[in-house]
Amino acid sequence: MKKVLTTLGVLVLSAIAMAAENATGGDGGIGKGLLGVGMGLAVGLGALGTGVAQARIGSAGVGAVAEKPGMFGTALIFLLLPETLVIFGIVIAFLLLGKL
Repeated sequence: MKKVLTTLGVLVLSAIAMAAENATGGDGGIGKGLLGVGMGLAVGLGALGTGVAQARIGSAGVGAVAEKPGMFGTALIFLLLPETLVIFGIVIAFLLLGKL
């Protein structure tokens, strides 16, 4: 987990540095670059969180269905709940896209 957070930190800092470098072009400044970084982070971190949550919920759901087949519907609903994180991330990205 430490490697993932380190890699994510490096990517965010490099994206901010590239946004600052493009600020001298006069086509919107650092604000547009940082909005792009925000859009990427909204979707990317939402997808990362969803993947971690679905991995744990999926394995628990399969175990529950193996013991009691009537739990399939409940397991499916619990597996679909983390997907709302990605949907919210995409909505935030579209809201930020309107500010570009």
